[in-house]
Amino acid sequence: MGDNGNIDAINAALDNGKGSYHLKTILIAGLGFFTDAYDLFIIGTIIVILPLIGWTNMTTTASALVGSISLIAAVIGSLIFGRLLDYLGRKAIYGTELILLVIGALGSAFLTPFNNVNILIMWRFILGIGIGGDYATSSVIMSEYSNITSRGKYIGSIFSMQSLGLIVSSVLALIFFKSGIPLDITWKILLAIGAIPSLIVIYYRRKLPEPPRYTVAMGRSREAANNLKSYTGINVNVSDSNQRVDAPWYTLFTDRKFLITLIGTAGAWFLMDWAFYGNSIMSSRIFATIITAKGLPGLTTSTEYSTIIFTVAALPGYWLATFTLDKIGRKPIQLLGFAMLALSYGILALFPVLDSSAYVTEFLLLYGFSYFFMMFGPNVTTFVYPSEVFPVTTRGLGTGISAAGGKTGAFIGTFADAFIIVSGLTHLMVILAVFSIIAFVITLICLPEPKGRSIEDVSREIEYTKND
Repeated sequence: MGDNGNIDAINAALDNGKGSYHLKTILIAGLGFFTDAYDLFIIGTIIVILPLIGWTNMTTTASALVGSISLIAAVIGSLIFGRLLDYLGRKAIYGTELILLVIGALGSAFLTPFNNVNILIMWRFILGIGIGGDYATSSVIMSEYSNITSRGKYIGSIFSMQSLGLIVSSVLALIFFKSGIPLDITWKILLAIGAIPSLIVIYYRRKLPEPPRYTVAMGRSREAANNLKSYTGINVNVSDSNQRVDAPWYTLFTDRKFLITLIGTAGAWFLMDWAFYGNSIMSSRIFATIITAKGLPGLTTSTEYSTIIFTVAALPGYWLATFTLDKIGRKPIQLLGFAMLALSYGILALFPVLDSSAYVTEFLLLYGFSYFFMMFGPNVTTFVYPSEVFPVTTRGLGTGISAAGGKTGAFIGTFADAFIIVSGLTHLMVILAVFSIIAFVITLICLPEPKGRSIEDVSREIEYTKND
């Protein structure tokens, strides 16, 4: 790379920087993702509770919509916030996505009349807009404050807070079920709890300065240096230069290499999220095929199974991926994950006898195996990738489109799984095995390896740097 003056100086300082500001940024961004996971996955439990307390409108279609509407809303939120992130700047919008999330969570809990599915769907839609915004913004913020050697670990740590949200949603549900608290109160409290972590960090997100990588790319070198000093303690001398990065939003589509990369990030995320969200939100329905108990006892047992899977398989998978991304690389981990998913889903598809109450242990082992390699694999890497492979001036939109691809897969998977499961798990496992193979090929062909490279190098930002 050539000499790009102020841009090189600011980016080099961040590429080599170390300090407590990394942990601070992880916590500010990560608590949002804890909330995202909790809010998205607790709804699977709520869907089962509502008919038990007398909701007569929870048809298969209504259940599918309640479970999935936040995901299609997240598509919209990802696109809107991703574009605004580049157009208005990171600081202008970061934190507003959590305000929407809080409104949606509290509205779902306390402003939904009895048996009114449509109002619940409305609040879940608002919630989803906020969640989509978080997906588009948080990884970008973290990538732009990261250094080269630990960037994967830092971005992965934000996303891996999702593992705690998964477990907490199941554990809290179990506590309420076993405590004897009436179900007509339980479902409201479980939904309302999802607003608490977001309320804690809204203030801190709004106080974050504009990331210096973005500010210097906009040609505001002195502002970038001041923000760098105030937030990280790193001092960089800059000159009065008009140098900036000129990669408008349509660069993602007019530059052939970026378009191929975008197909890779959005396509792999679409296929992965179909499996992840479909299986997780509909886990109570999936486990119902191997559980003989009905009503609250059946729901309690399925929640116990979910807790075991999330704790024993998903949690270690998340964090193992996070702490090896900068050693093994993003691409090998994603390829390994998709290969193992194809294997586990393939076995469950070829041996449908495993989908019965006679083989609970064997089913849980295979199901847990798939969850481990989903986390030590594409669930983490598809989140990390987009924030590293697009130029700073279109990084928000590239990340937003990629996340929108994922949440489109999540919406279709969650909605469709409600119907597919009725016909038997074998059909679902065949679909997921085929998807895993396709995603393996997309990853192999379309995605670069960012490990050990600056994001400016990976995103070919130098080619779009110019002096006014």
